[in-house]
Formats: sequence, C-alpha cells, structure tokens
Amino acid sequence: MPTPANSSPKPPASEKPAPNAKPAARKAPAKAAPAKAAPKTKASAPRTKAAGPKTPPKQAATKAAGPKTPPKQAAAKAAPKTKAAASKPPALAADVRESLDAAIDAVSTGARVWTHLTLEQRARLFERVRASVAACAEEWAIAAARSKGMNELHPLVGEEWLSGPYAVLGAIDGYVSTLRTLAKGASPLDGVKTDVAPGGRVRAHVFPTVATDRLLLSGFTGEVWLEPGTTRAQATQSAGLGQRHPTDPATVGLVLGAGNITSIPVLDVFYELLAANRVSVLKVNPTQDALVPVFERALAPLIEAGLVRIVRGGGEVGAYLTQHPAFAHVHITGSATTFDAIVWGTGAEATRRKKAGDPKLTTPITAELGGVSPIIVVPGAWTDADLAYQASHIATMRLHNSGHNCIAGQVVIISRDWPQREAFLQALRTAYDDAPRRPVWYPNSERKLDAATADYPDATWSDDRTRALIDVAAGADATALETTEYFAPVLGVVELAGNGQEFLDAAVAHANDRLVGTLGANVLVDPATEAALGDGFERAIADLHYGGIAINAWTGIVFATPILSWGAFPGGTLEDVTSGIGVVHNTLLLDRVERSVMGGPFRPFPRSIGRRGRFSVLPKPPWFVDARTGTAVAEGLTRWQMERRIPGLVATLAKAMRS
Repeated sequence: MPTPANSSPKPPASEKPAPNAKPAARKAPAKAAPAKAAPKTKASAPRTKAAGPKTPPKQAATKAAGPKTPPKQAAAKAAPKTKAAASKPPALAADVRESLDAAIDAVSTGARVWTHLTLEQRARLFERVRASVAACAEEWAIAAARSKGMNELHPLVGEEWLSGPYAVLGAIDGYVSTLRTLAKGASPLDGVKTDVAPGGRVRAHVFPTVATDRLLLSGFTGEVWLEPGTTRAQATQSAGLGQRHPTDPATVGLVLGAGNITSIPVLDVFYELLAANRVSVLKVNPTQDALVPVFERALAPLIEAGLVRIVRGGGEVGAYLTQHPAFAHVHITGSATTFDAIVWGTGAEATRRKKAGDPKLTTPITAELGGVSPIIVVPGAWTDADLAYQASHIATMRLHNSGHNCIAGQVVIISRDWPQREAFLQALRTAYDDAPRRPVWYPNSERKLDAATADYPDATWSDDRTRALIDVAAGADATALETTEYFAPVLGVVELAGNGQEFLDAAVAHANDRLVGTLGANVLVDPATEAALGDGFERAIADLHYGGIAINAWTGIVFATPILSWGAFPGGTLEDVTSGIGVVHNTLLLDRVERSVMGGPFRPFPRSIGRRGRFSVLPKPPWFVDARTGTAVAEGLTRWQMERRIPGLVATLAKAMRS
C-alpha cells in the first residue's frame, strides 16, 4: 500500500505531513475550472488525456513466462550490477552525511554477523523481535492514528492495529515457521496442498494454515499461483529463497519506506533479510517520523545485531543514499514517478537517459508502486441486504486510510444491463456518504482532490467536499479516472454492456487494457452466478493480470495476510515499471511467484447459513469502515496474536458478533 510521488524533483521525494487537524471544508471550484492535470503515466512517457481507449494496451501481455524470464522483465533484471551511481551524490551537511555513513558502516558489519547465524538462531532472533513488537503494539497503533489526525477514540483506529502490529506479528510467525522447517531439512511447501490453475500454473493453497485462521478469518482462503512452467518439484526445491543457503555472504541494501501504512517499511526489511540475505538501511518517509521511536523499539533485536539501521530525511537524504556505492540493492515502496526519478532522473536528464538506455541508478532495484485498482461487480440476483453489504464493502476499499492506499479500489466496473444497476448505485451512494468522517491527511491530497474536481465537475461530493463519487455516463471520457491514481477519497463507476460471461470477460479486458497498474484487482460475484459461470469464471480470473486478486474480499486483506505474496503482476521493467518489480511478504519464501488470490464469503453471518457459498461466522469484518465494533475487534485480534490468551479471544469474538 505505497506512497505516491510527491512534488520534489529529488528522489525519493518527500514532504512534511499535513497537519493533524481535519482540513477545512473544500470550496466548490470557481466557474472557470483549473486546467486538468495530466494523468499519471503508466510508464515514464507523459500520457495525454484523450477520449476513447488508451493506447497502447497495458502490457496485457506482460504474461509471466514460464521458467524463462520475459524479455522486458529480463531487461530489469539485467541492470548493471556496478555499485556506483552515474552522477555525483548531492551535497549534505557534514553531520548528516557522517550519520548516514555511520549507519551504512554499522549494517556492513552486521552483514557478517547474519552470515554466521544458523537457521535456528535466526528463528530465535525473530522470536525476540516478536516480543519487542508485542511490547509496543498499543503505542504503535495510537501513534499511527495520531499521525493521521485521529485520536485514540476515533471509530477507525482499528485500521492502525490491523495494518500495523497485527500484520507484522503474522509475518514474524510465518517466517519463524519457515526458518524452522528449513532447519529440519524440509521444504516450506511440504504438506501444502497444490493443484493446477488455468494455464498449467501450480497453485498452492496456503491459507488458512491453522484452526484459529479458520475462525478469525472465517470463510477466507488464500492461494499463491506460480509462474507458468514452474513444476511442483521445482517449487518445493526452491522454496526458502535466501534461507536455503544461509552461509552465503550477506549483502547491504537500502529500503525506502512507504509513508502511508506503518507495517510496510518493517515488512520490507524482513523480506530483504530473509528472501535475499540482505541487511538494510531503512529510510523512513517523513510522514512516518513520529513512528521512528516505535520502529526502533520494535526492531531493537535486529538493530542491536547490526542488521538494520533507521534513518530519517527528505529528498536530499534519499538521493544521497540511492547513489551510495555501498548498497548492492535498492527497494522502494512508492510511485512510478518516484521510481523513474531514482532510476532515470527528472526532466531533460530522464528523457536523454531513457533514449540512450543509460539509467542513472545502476544498482539493482525492486519496487512496489501501486496503480488504479478495479472493483468488478458481476451482475446477479442480489437481495437488498446483499446490495447494502457489498456497497459497504466497496466504500471500505476506497475509504480505508482515507483513500491513501495504493491498493484502494478506485474504479467500479458494473453492467449497464444489470436490472439491479440503479439499486446498487443508490446503495453505494448511501454507504460512501455515511462512512465515518476522518481527515484527508496525506501530503498533496488537496491537489489530487482539485484534479478530480477539474476532471469531473459533475462528481457528487460529500464530507466537506473531501470525498468524491464519480458516475461516468455511457460514452463519457473515463481516461482521467482510469489513469490517475488519486490516492485520496475519489471513487468512480464505469459501465460496460452485457451480462454473465460476456460482461465478465469484457470487464477483465477493460481492467487489463484501460487501468494503469497491475497491483491488485477485486471481484464481487454472488455464489449462484459464480457456479453458473463454472470454468469460465476461473479462466477469467487467470486472465486478470494483477499481482493480487480478491474475490468477494478486498486486496487490502491480501496485503495483511503475509503468507500471501504482495507485488505487481510480473513484467515490470526499468523502462516501464507499471506497479513494480518483484514481490514481498510471501512468508513461505516461494520462488517464481506470479500472483496471490484470496477468496471470501459473499454473505456475512447469519445470512451465510444454509445458502450456497462460503460459510462465515463473521457478521461484518472489523476492517469495514462501518463496523460498529471494528476498533475493539481489531485490537482484540492483535492482542490474540501477541498473547494467545483464550479468554481474550472469546471476548473479541463476542464483540465481533455485535459489529
């Protein structure tokens, strides 16, 4: 769930966070609307706004090849591995430069420490990290909420429990299990059910793993799909990645942390250490400066061992670090604009370098960069309760974290021929407008909202004009909506013709070809319709070229379930990065990952009883923005992860039943 690019030309750009107070009501635009901002580009070349389909199609191709790397992906992987960057590092104050160099020196020493730890010692080290995360979990959640303009009594503080310490604790448990499995000489894939997905892909059914998963995420399942051509034997043998060769020399990497979701920097550091045997200097985004003391306590065991150092600073610090010769690798969670600035530079320099194929950054880089996420609503026979529940679901996909998520659903794709179209749209308007009020806090949000105002002057605004719902009429221009990652509370609806398989295939093609990015896609379908579509439904999912897919769920929960992989669909390159290169999370440390797919219940309890479809004991998941007991349940689930106390779990489930 990454940070968008900010306005500074120095990579990675940075800005100070917006004030914590709720912004004043936005004024309606003057009669003469400002000129439309150019939509965010999928690649580095500017995209001009034009009616009709965007061209060329979105690498709908970028189909991941089998064992062989696709040509464009190979280009990214083949980036020269020389450590020195092409241009001179920017000038910094002597004390700042000395502090950064000291951090680099510390982890360079720590790399040798890591190499000498056995797999069991690494597992014990992460158990110590688990204890330190648990010790500061409450402070973590409250500090995160306050940094976003909410006090601890706000009804949406639960978001910070789940997207912060909860996700980190789950990842630690997964990695510790994988380390101990490898220490016994086994494969993390041993005992995991696999079968064949469309296209001959190996599909590993990795979630749920234990009984409590089946209870706490009742009705949810998770799969990791591997690249076509990968066999079960190959996957079993390669699972474990860097931990299959723990005595290989560790290297030193730079992690440029996201500024929106507090678990992202920590999870990225974990993956670097375990997937690649790479210690890290973590540069936090300035929006998370308030969390640095928490991060330092949470990661204290890794910091003490010299495996991690945390540094702060703006664009100048980021530029100095990305050009430093000590780093063997860079990982960024951000935007394609920031990625391009790091790799190619900006302005005329970037144009010249791209034309010459001469990147400014010659250090290998991976990235998670976001995009415009679709929500495909497959028409069916829905009850009024179904309409209201799924409208609330969609409102959550957009309004979680006030829309400041790379994985926030942005474009709802519906059928104009669906008899319930108008009833659905009315339910969506109600749910979107009634969601709890909260600050729009991320830097540059006001500019993004102004862009939406200019792009769509007929949009429906609510919550003091900080929340837009755009219904793009048939034949109207949806280009800005489909190519601009607004990273703010802007939700749009586009309509296609057809029903059944005809509509689903058209919606998948539309998402692939018209929407910028390949990070995550959501599909809502009632059980009867899914059953009627049969193999056609699974084929359509295979044709959906996104790295995370949620069926009757939200891809934000794919992110928060770290046994699943998180990253763009394979095919991003230095020249056309789309939503990134590589994956993170993936606690089984599987190789050749193509995507992760999560399925959830279409109907909550008690309507899940006695109907076709997945049974669930959850009345309303705690991450829904209108879940009445969401914060109490989110905190309770995190405390269960921390303490494993049955009485606390029972009390949490009782609160969940009142959501």
